[in-house]
Amino acid sequence: MINYNPKEWFTFIFRIHRGDTVRQLTPMLISLSVYVALIAFLELEVFKLGENSHLKNITILHGMLGFVISLLLVFRTNTAYDRWWEGRRMWGTLTNNSRNFAMKINALLSSSDTKHRQFFNDMLVEYAFALKRHLRGHQNNSEVFASTIAVEHDVHKPNHIAKLIFARLNQLYENKTITGTQLLLLNEEFKTLTEVCGACERIKNTPIPFSYSVFIKKFIFFYVMTLPFGYVFSLGYIAVPIVVFVFYVLASLELIAEEIENPFGVDNNDLPVTQMCKNIQKHVGEILSL
Repeated sequence: MINYNPKEWFTFIFRIHRGDTVRQLTPMLISLSVYVALIAFLELEVFKLGENSHLKNITILHGMLGFVISLLLVFRTNTAYDRWWEGRRMWGTLTNNSRNFAMKINALLSSSDTKHRQFFNDMLVEYAFALKRHLRGHQNNSEVFASTIAVEHDVHKPNHIAKLIFARLNQLYENKTITGTQLLLLNEEFKTLTEVCGACERIKNTPIPFSYSVFIKKFIFFYVMTLPFGYVFSLGYIAVPIVVFVFYVLASLELIAEEIENPFGVDNNDLPVTQMCKNIQKHVGEILSL
C-alpha cells in the first residue's frame, strides 16, 4: 500500500507509479489513437462525408448511453471499495482481538508460566502471518519462527493453528489452571479468529459475477469504438485525443475496481497486511512481556 499526503495535489498530478493505469493502458491508448485517426481520415479525406451525413447523429446515442455507463461504473467502483474496506475492518478486528486475547491470557496465567505464555504469543502471531499467506494463495514456511508449525502443504494452516490454540485452552481448563467461566471468556476471543478468516476468504473467493464484469468491459469497448464516427464531423482530427481521453477515464475506473476488490494481494493499493502482522507481533509480545 502506498503511503501519501492527500493534500499534495501537484505531486499526484505529475507522479507516475508502478501501478498507474496509464502504464497498463498505454498499448491500448496507442492502438485507439491509430484507430480514431484512421476513421477521421476515411470520413474527412476519402469519403468526404459532410454535415448532411446521418453518422453525425450517433452522438445522440452516446449522450444517452453516457449516463448509463456512468451509473454502471459508479456501482462497480463502490462495490469494489466496499470489499476493500470490509477487508480492512476484518484485519482491524484481528489486530484488536489478538491484543484482547493476549491481555486476558496475561491476566489469567502466572508471571512464571513462561511455557504457556510463549505458546500463546507464538500462536497468535503465527495465526496472523499464516492467514496473510493463506489469502495470498501460498503457505510457505513461517516468516517469524524457524520451525513452529509443520503441516502438510494442502492443510488449512490458519484452522490448524486455531485448533492448537483451543486444544491448549482446554488443557489449561482440565489442569484447573483456568476455570470454566474463564474458558468461556477466552472462547469469545478465540471464536473471532475463525470468523475473521471466514470473512476474508469470502471477500477473496467471491469476485464480482462474471456476466456483470464482461458486460461492463464490452459496454466500454463498443461505446468508445463508436465515438469517432459522430464526433469527427464536429471535432475533426482533434477527436483523436478526445476519444483516447474518454477511454482512459472509463477503463481506468474499471482497472482500479479490479485491483481493490481483492485487497489482500501485493498491489500498490492493497492492504498493508504484512505491516499489520508485524504490529500484532509487537503488541502481543509487549502484553505477554516476552
